[in-house]
Amino acid sequence: MATAKRMDTKLARIAAGDYKPTDFIIADAKDGDMALGCGTAGPELDASGKPTGRMRPFKVYRDNMERMVASDVIDIMLTSLSSMETLTEKGVFAGSAVTQAVRLNDGSDIWHWRGADYKHLPTVPFRTARLDRVRPVADLGLYAITFFNDLDQDRRTIDAYAAFRDEASAAGVRHFLEVFNPQFAVKCKDGVDFATYNNDAIAKVLAGVSRLDAPIFLKVVYNGPKATEELASYDPGRIVVGVLGGASSTTRDTLELVGQAEKYGARVALFGRKIFFAEDSVEIVKAMRLVIEEGVSSEEATKAYHDALGKAGIRSKKPLADDLELTEPVLKQA
Repeated sequence: MATAKRMDTKLARIAAGDYKPTDFIIADAKDGDMALGCGTAGPELDASGKPTGRMRPFKVYRDNMERMVASDVIDIMLTSLSSMETLTEKGVFAGSAVTQAVRLNDGSDIWHWRGADYKHLPTVPFRTARLDRVRPVADLGLYAITFFNDLDQDRRTIDAYAAFRDEASAAGVRHFLEVFNPQFAVKCKDGVDFATYNNDAIAKVLAGVSRLDAPIFLKVVYNGPKATEELASYDPGRIVVGVLGGASSTTRDTLELVGQAEKYGARVALFGRKIFFAEDSVEIVKAMRLVIEEGVSSEEATKAYHDALGKAGIRSKKPLADDLELTEPVLKQA
């Protein structure tokens, strides 16, 4: 008998209006190879912590996936299709309550391999993974879109998403929807800020989608308390908001982000670099749960994280004083 997946149980309570902090869903986003190529696992460091000029092999990244699933601190493991096939063949998810998920599209706004120069251009919709190959290893995947306030561009994006939904429904693959912010400034009419425009775009696109084809939750940029609260409270029975992590920064940033997001209505966090490039991936997720489930402040949880590193004999990348800094401007709005 298949093991019940914790994510589905939590989502059912969230949809029923019975959410409590222990229902908050944490996903480990280990799909970086869809964006970064050979640089996915990051630079190799010597004994003193200095870069050697080489990149770590992909095995480092996949080994971390296995460790995170085995730890049971996460609810979802998101990977590329090639990684999910490898993990499944090894039996990594046998008996696990962690849900398998695969990145289902890889538009040009995640083409970030070394030397690439696509960030200044609107996204070109693109898909590598075949849904008939995904279904044997996962019934859930990520589809990503970006709005640019450009009629032709946004119509292409919405059309591609509609075609994807039809294929996904036919293949028996559920999805969650990632909505990126553009990587360059987008002008909105009448002085409306981008976060407001983006919220309306998301709500509009999902309004005509049947519950049978709709995303089971969103993965969006944390655009501050007002924007998050507006989207999360708009139609909570149908639209469950999750936040993405973004670039690595301080531990305090990571923990403050997840704490603020939950406070203002998000019910899912999908972090990639903020988990993988932490000194200890399991311990940073435990610290996230301290903030969400036990109401510990991001400052105190950062101290607890450093204490855990010390007990494990792991050297922190930053002195505690530096790691306690809030460096992301959006986190200073609350």
